[in-house]
Parts: sequence; C-alpha cells; structure tokens
Amino acid sequence: IDYFRPHFGAMGLIVAGVVLGAVLDAVLPVLIARGIDNLTHDGSNETLIRLIVAILVAGALSWTFNFVRQWFSTRVVGDVVRKVRLDAFDAVMERDMSFYDEFPSGKVVSRVTSDSDDFSNVVTLTLNLLSQGLLVLIISGVLIHIDPVLALVTLTIAPVIVAIALAFRHLARIITQQARRSMAVVNNTVQETISGISVAKNFRQEGKIYNEFHVVNDQSYRVNLRQGFFFVGLFPVLNTIAGLGTTIVIFVGGNRVLGHNLTAGSWYLFAQAIVIFWFPLTSIASFWSQFQQGLAASERIFALIDAEPRVVQTAQEQPPRLRGMIDFRDLVFRYTDRQNVLDHFTLHIPAGQTLAIVGHTGAGKSTLAKLISRFYEFQEGTLLIDGQDIRTFDLGGYRRQLGIVPQIPFLFSGTIADNLRYGVPDATDEAVAQAAKRIGNGDWLAPLPDGLATQVGEAGKGLSMGQRQIIALARVLLQDPAIIILDEATASVDPLTEAQIQEGLDEVLHGRTAILIAHRLSTVEGADRIIVMDQGRIVEEGDHADLLRQGGHYALLYNTYFRSQAADYEPGSGFVPVKFTDTEVKQMLEERSISS
Repeated sequence: IDYFRPHFGAMGLIVAGVVLGAVLDAVLPVLIARGIDNLTHDGSNETLIRLIVAILVAGALSWTFNFVRQWFSTRVVGDVVRKVRLDAFDAVMERDMSFYDEFPSGKVVSRVTSDSDDFSNVVTLTLNLLSQGLLVLIISGVLIHIDPVLALVTLTIAPVIVAIALAFRHLARIITQQARRSMAVVNNTVQETISGISVAKNFRQEGKIYNEFHVVNDQSYRVNLRQGFFFVGLFPVLNTIAGLGTTIVIFVGGNRVLGHNLTAGSWYLFAQAIVIFWFPLTSIASFWSQFQQGLAASERIFALIDAEPRVVQTAQEQPPRLRGMIDFRDLVFRYTDRQNVLDHFTLHIPAGQTLAIVGHTGAGKSTLAKLISRFYEFQEGTLLIDGQDIRTFDLGGYRRQLGIVPQIPFLFSGTIADNLRYGVPDATDEAVAQAAKRIGNGDWLAPLPDGLATQVGEAGKGLSMGQRQIIALARVLLQDPAIIILDEATASVDPLTEAQIQEGLDEVLHGRTAILIAHRLSTVEGADRIIVMDQGRIVEEGDHADLLRQGGHYALLYNTYFRSQAADYEPGSGFVPVKFTDTEVKQMLEERSISS
C-alpha cells in the first residue's frame, strides 16, 4: 500500500476505468438482446440503424475507458516496480557481509531482477481480475432481473468452478515456489561458473561443470514439468464443468422460449452472458499459476527489503578525523552459533602503529580486520575507535576513513583512473595522477597502452595481478584514510612488483594506523609490532627480533613460512638470514632485472 500511496490519483482513474469499462462491456450484450426483441416486433431499417449506432457508441466508449485503465495502470505498475527494484537494490547495498555468507549472489540477483518482474505481473493480473469480477456482478444482476429461474441455474454452477480452483490453491503455491527456487539455483550455478571459468579451464573441469549444471537444469525441468502437468490437468476439469453448465442453461432457456416464458433476445443474452460469466471464473485457475508465482516473488523480494540487519548502529555520529587508536575489550565473536572465533579477546593498538598479524589459517587474523571494518556484528564486549564505541559511528563517515587492500583486489569496469577515484569521486585528474606516481614512481604505468585511461576489463581481468594490486594500493592512497587494513598486498606478485608495492606501502602507512595480515617476510619485518594468533587468542607479541629469540610460535612460523623468503636464504644452510637495507634490496632487484 505504501508503494501505491503516491499514485492514489491515478489509481482513482484506474478504478473509474474499470467500473465504466465493465458497465459498458455488460451493456453491449444487453443492447443486442433488446435489438433482437425489437427487430422481432419491428423489423424497420430505422430500428436496425439505431441498434447499430448504439452498439458502436457503446463499443467506442468501452474501448476508451479500457484504454484509460490500461494506460494509467501500466504507468502506475511501472513506477511501483521501479521503486521496488530500487529499494531491493538499496537493500542489497545495505546488507552486511553475513547476509552474503548465507545467500549466494545468483539468488540475490534473481530477487532484484526476475522477482520484481513477477511482482508487476501479479499487480496487473489483480487489476484484470477485478475488472472481470465487476463485470460478472453486473451481468448477474441483469440476468436475475430478466429471468430469476434461469439466472439461478446459471449461478448454481459458479460455486463448483470456484471451489475446484481454490481447492488446488495450496498445491499450486507449493509447486510455483519450487519452480522459482529451482530457477534461482540455475541462475546461481551459471553465475558461479562464469565467475570461475578460468579455474575450470585451468584444471580442465569443463565436463564436470557441465554435468553439474545438467543435474541442476534437469531438476528445474522436472519441477516445471510438474507445474505444467498440474495446470494442464486442472483446466480440462474446469472447462468440462463450464461446458455442462452452458448445456444446461441453453437447454432450460430454449424450453422457456418455446413456452413463451422468455424472449429470444433474452435467451441470446443468457447465451452471451455465459461466455462472459465463465471466463473470469475459469481465469481464476488460468491466472492462478502466474498469481502464485507473483505472490512467491513478492515474498522473496520483500523478504530481501525487510531483512533485519545484523550490524546495528546505536547512533549515527559523523566521526571527526580519526587518529586510529583501536581497542578490543573482552570481545566475543562468532560467525555461527556453533563456536566462538574470538572468546573474550582484548587488544590495544596505539594510533599510528603498524601491527602485523600472523598465524595459521583459521587463527582469526581476517576476523579482526572484518570487525574493524564493521562488516560483522560482535556478540559481546566492546570495540573502540579513538575511545568511542564503533557502534555509534555513521558507517558511511567511518568507512571513508578506512582503507582496505585485499589480497585479491577487485576492479570495476572502466579505466584505471575511474578505479583510482572510486573512493573519492570528485578527485581531480592531477590528484589521481599524483597518487599513481607515488607507487613505484609511476613506472608501472609505462607498459600500459593508454596510461591511466587504459580499460581494466571486467573485474580487472585485462591487467596482471600485480597491476591490480598497485591500483588498489594507489586507490587507498588517494582516499587518505586514517586506518589501513592490508590482507598482504604482496602475496601474489613477482619480486619486482613486490618492491614497487613495498615502496608504495611506506607512503601509504606513514602516519596512519595499519593492520597487516602478513604472509610475507618483508611485511612482518617492517611492522612496529607483531602479534601471533592461534585459535582466536594472542599467544605471542613483540618485534621480529624479539620473537625469534623467544623460540616459540613465531619462530616456528618463521622457519615454516617466512625463512625461505629471505634474500640470502639457501636451502639446508641452517643459518638465520641477515637483514638487508632498503638500498641494498633495490640494488639487488635492479641487478636481477637487468640480468634477466
């Protein structure tokens, strides 16, 4: 109702069009019936001409009112569906990350697109059924006025048809919902396949993916087949009953005409009224599949719009320029109800500190970054930013001061410049160019055909992983955040690109609080402080040298993962690598690049 409220004026015209159209549609067979009776007693041309003119006028007015109804209903339904789709897309933007953990992207896309179309269909069908229902009421009144006995015979069949149609309502709803769900699974499978097509081709799994899609598609086929058989089997039953009713009316009416209890024109009116009368009743079943489909779609799309957010802000305060002090105080967090990922976790990160987090997979490293980003809601405890509860910030204002560089960056279609200014849409071309040149002195732009105007392709697939990572880093640099989270920006790149990124990191991290989820030795060694996590707990903390001397978890991780990344490491040498200066590292990289 709220969606239709702004269109109440147009809805009034639609209702008027429905009423007047239904009246004139009912008038037409009455005029013909009266014309037959008049021609029976007076066959003059004048009577015939008056009858033809009356029919033409009534037909023209009926067409006009129906056109008005269809015109305004199309406009109103189109506006409402547009608003519903905008609200659904807004809900997609507003949902927190836990929502996307639960619902695959293909099903979310299906709700925003196809479900909104089905919602528009159910509104249009409702208007059509209201028009047909009003026509039935008018015709029923006319029939009762002409001949109550024959009208009673006609009306007696109607409840039987309606009862049969409604009896199948629950089953129709279940089958239709199954059909919608199966189509959503098909959409999700296709989208996932296209997104991961490079992996499938790399492992030569095209046949396996095809077979999986064949199973999903076959399930959808069987559900749709059941739906089709259901409605195909229902219509013959309804048409048979309608045909029996028509036969009874014609037989009883014919006998009453022969007995001079009913005129020929009135009998014709009953015969014509039967067609008008049965159509909306059988249409209840005919439209029921689409109606149920629209109701199921409406449930799905409004469930998306009305979904309660799990990340709840207690206030909407615009944060000032943040210093970047972060405090986890006795915090409890879990993704599901089964197990706590963080159990009464406490951590203090001073403003401006570069903190590296290391640990085995599943230790809770990324969870800390997600909580600082306010992507998930924690269950107990407190998370403070500059001494203020993170739940009191306006999320838009807070995240504008938060820079995130994931391990696998995502770029939107467009140019490199478009992606650089994604966080700062009003950034000038000069500012964009300066941010790009602050990473590796801009040397990474030289191989690109059009520089900053180079098209990146879908999800950045037109560029190498290293180039995408540099763009993601420059994008954060242009944003100028107070807090930076890096999920190891150098984990998937070559040594030369790593050197360029590492050089850019010095620019990005200067004067900011940085959370580094570390997988590379260069990142760990450059941190002010290192914490080692295991099963959601901090088991060690300190700097690189101190932790090595302790010979605990960090030393084990170092010998397992980091040691082989040292510049002078030789397998089997047994010694701890020395630390090179930045100048020595750059010189070695230049010599290696020249020799290669």
